[in-house]
Amino acid sequence: MSPTPLQAFSGVAKPGASQHMHKRTIVDGEKMTGAQALVRSLEDLGVKDVFGIPGGAILPVYDAIDSNTKFRFVLARHEQAAGHAAEGYAVATGEVGVCIVTSGPGATNVITAIADANMDSVPMIVITGQVGVDSIGTDAFQEADIVGATYPVAKHSYLVTNAQDIPRVLTEAHYIARSGRPGPVVVDLTKTAQNGEMFYTWPQRMILPGYNPTTEAHGRVLDDAAKLFQHAFRPVLYVGGGAVRSDAGEEIKALSDLTGAPIVTTLPARGIVPDDDPAVLGMLGMHGTIAATGAVQRSDLLVAIGARFDDRVTGKLEAFAPGARVIHIDIDPAEIGKNREPDVPIVGDVKTVIQALLPRIERAHAMHGKPNLTTWWNLINKWREKYPLTYQESPDGTLAPQWVVEQLSAQASPDTIWVSGVGQHQMWATQFITFHKPHQWISSGGLGTMGFGLPAAIGAEVGSQRYFDGKKPVWLIDGDGSFQMTSEELAAAFLEGTPVKIALLNNSVYGMVRQWQTLFYNKHYSATILHEEEQTGLEGVPDFVKLAEAYGCVGLRARTKEEAVEAIKQANAINDRPVLIDFRVWKDAMVWPMVAAGDSNDNVTYLPGIKPLHEADGVDTVPAGTSFNTDPAGDDVDSDPEADEEAAIITEEQN
Repeated sequence: MSPTPLQAFSGVAKPGASQHMHKRTIVDGEKMTGAQALVRSLEDLGVKDVFGIPGGAILPVYDAIDSNTKFRFVLARHEQAAGHAAEGYAVATGEVGVCIVTSGPGATNVITAIADANMDSVPMIVITGQVGVDSIGTDAFQEADIVGATYPVAKHSYLVTNAQDIPRVLTEAHYIARSGRPGPVVVDLTKTAQNGEMFYTWPQRMILPGYNPTTEAHGRVLDDAAKLFQHAFRPVLYVGGGAVRSDAGEEIKALSDLTGAPIVTTLPARGIVPDDDPAVLGMLGMHGTIAATGAVQRSDLLVAIGARFDDRVTGKLEAFAPGARVIHIDIDPAEIGKNREPDVPIVGDVKTVIQALLPRIERAHAMHGKPNLTTWWNLINKWREKYPLTYQESPDGTLAPQWVVEQLSAQASPDTIWVSGVGQHQMWATQFITFHKPHQWISSGGLGTMGFGLPAAIGAEVGSQRYFDGKKPVWLIDGDGSFQMTSEELAAAFLEGTPVKIALLNNSVYGMVRQWQTLFYNKHYSATILHEEEQTGLEGVPDFVKLAEAYGCVGLRARTKEEAVEAIKQANAINDRPVLIDFRVWKDAMVWPMVAAGDSNDNVTYLPGIKPLHEADGVDTVPAGTSFNTDPAGDDVDSDPEADEEAAIITEEQN
């Protein structure tokens, strides 16, 4: 069998290597099987918790896991969920998440989680079983080319054919996963390697030619960046998930305090600087705040920090921040200039780069004075005052989902770890939760994986127990559609002693798809209605309260505000098992503000008929009696698309 290029580079033994190992005459290290070596390697790497599901091709490894094993094993109910649990664990703790699954369908099931981790730069090791070396390429039972399948969606992949390679490969995988731009590393472990005998030694010497992530920036580009700050009167710090992975919250706050620049974030970066900091404008982009989106569109200096100019952030790319010069800081050189050509490209670790940049800006301020940003902040504060996040109460008596999220946030501990699935509830969570600390928010951003929420919450809870003595409670905000994709993990949540609290915003529809059908597809609700209570006469299909109880969890239901407040209070008081609250919410609630896919962010709609960035001064009050119609391009827009407040700002600065 001819190996793929990736296999040839990273996994397949060189010709004659196995024969050489069998002929070795000097025995150094402890003799054991490859499966035992894998377990020992994970222990020596400091891995404390592992998620997974056993199967035939990985059975030798599971046989090596026993009561003496130093890490905790958490049994999932689906391989995709095992991967998402490892992701949630990694994001909550900063450690490398680990999962172990079998070959064939077990391995293909976890590919979604691998792709998810790759998009969101989550450090993870995924160990998959593989058939014996002699069976590779024969279409053996439960055989699949996992190295080939994961090549496009993993940071790196290994095929291990020899037991003696296992400790080195695990050492390299752990290092690759957490260094540079973090990501998932796949270790496809043949049954031959698992059953083979080897001699175990630790530590291992890594063999990684060519892998040298750049962490420190060149001094010249830092000086260039400082000069741009010195000449900027409308700067914005555009902060992405890479800054979270770098743990750069303190540095970003220091940069904002020093320069006076406001902070806007992408979805995964919410909370990197607490929301009560006056510089934080919230999330920008498709469902961002008017202040955040407006500030970026009118900026003259955009500082992208661990961000990748994603389409959900930029909208129409050529119309994104059209007047801004760009400083782009990222540890991944492939991201620099990929979507937006920067004026100052800086490759390096965000935390390290900003630490080096701060004194240069201080020196420039000392020599030339600090730019006066009063006019800039006056405009931003007008946006914040006139266009706060808001929502419409339900006309049919059901709960407004945004109100539910506000109540959850108000009653929660400031140390709460918040997790979400994917859909409207995800946007409402990031909009209406008040984030107090970094690493408080776990969600599927780049891939947008429905079903992510529950297993990720379980992983976060395992991490909370391990590293924070369980003092960081975990709340999952999920939708009924997203939740049903991995609801079987309620069994793992109960049996593994992870008392996650689940707020189910149940509108009986695929809410985000329905919103698009309402706005752009003539209200043709094709394949988005999950249950119609008036037709079945049932509480739901499924009845989520009964479902929770069937898995040993506490199930509560709330139809009124009084019931909702009481249910949240009960859930916060229960810490010995998972709790699910079925909040019955309005099915036609929408996420506002909104930029239509592919449209310019200048056309952001605050509420139907209200387009703030079309106004001459950037600010217009919501007209009294505005109807909440469902047309984002409604005829009642009182705006001049050609008018632009930028000239007025520049004139005032010059004066």
